[in-house]
Amino acid sequence: MDIFIQQLINGLVLGSMYALVALGYTMVYGIINLINFAHGEVLMVGALVSWTVVTLLADSGLPGWVLLSISLVAAMLVCMGLNFAIEKLAYRPLRNAPRLAPLITAMGMSLLLQTLAMILWKPDYKPFPILLPDEPYEFMGATINLVQILILVVTALTLAGLMALIHGTQLGRAMRATAENPRVAQLMGVRPDRVISATFIIGAALAALAGVMWAANYGSVQHTMGFLPGLKAFTAAVFGGIGNLGGAMVGGILLGVIEAMGAGYIGDLTGGVLGSHYQDIFAFTVLILVLTLRPQGLLGERVADRA
Repeated sequence: MDIFIQQLINGLVLGSMYALVALGYTMVYGIINLINFAHGEVLMVGALVSWTVVTLLADSGLPGWVLLSISLVAAMLVCMGLNFAIEKLAYRPLRNAPRLAPLITAMGMSLLLQTLAMILWKPDYKPFPILLPDEPYEFMGATINLVQILILVVTALTLAGLMALIHGTQLGRAMRATAENPRVAQLMGVRPDRVISATFIIGAALAALAGVMWAANYGSVQHTMGFLPGLKAFTAAVFGGIGNLGGAMVGGILLGVIEAMGAGYIGDLTGGVLGSHYQDIFAFTVLILVLTLRPQGLLGERVADRA
């Protein structure tokens, strides 16, 4: 039972980070029907920027939580500017092009960001400093630390804030109108270009938050660190129902729990043939099953068909 509770906690923490990135995927897809495969690299840039700021301020004498907060703000600002530039320079000129063109562009942008990060920060793994107390807390026979608690709390608050933004503000109404029909929304006074840019900026902030969380939880950063989390977050978005914010959140949490449970029990289930390092197979098994049995995802897709 202790192993089950521990893996459940690990899965909720992992799934929370997947969910934050999946929200960015699903928001962009909901507005312009684009899968931004460079989104995982935005997470990576956020983590590396955070590491850079923490390293530069390491001798400042500031408390760890202040360093983490400053680095998080810096990471968000850089990622928001980066995603704004990506949308304006790479995706906007292809908005009316065949769907294959922006998809290939997104893949190319992913490789470009990885290469630029490798040049700027070098390819070696960098240890992320421990900024918060790491004493474990006991919970029903399992352990959880302060960073993991913060990840769970911040993710819940972020989702609540995002839902309030989408359903209770003028920007949120403009986003929903643009998602339904951008031409009609424009006739009603909405500026689709601004709405789309705002969507990319919000998605980048979520990815930067996930990147800093990832670095603080796992303790290292590197230029390829965003590829697998980005791919799994896309799987989570498809799992929950891409285009649906609640679906992205549910998909991320469930995928994290499935992956953690699989990593904890795969050795017993296979008689020791497979170990916990085979945990990645669960995410892609889920993707195959969802695409085969329920392509619209668990909660379906709320995006209306374009006129």
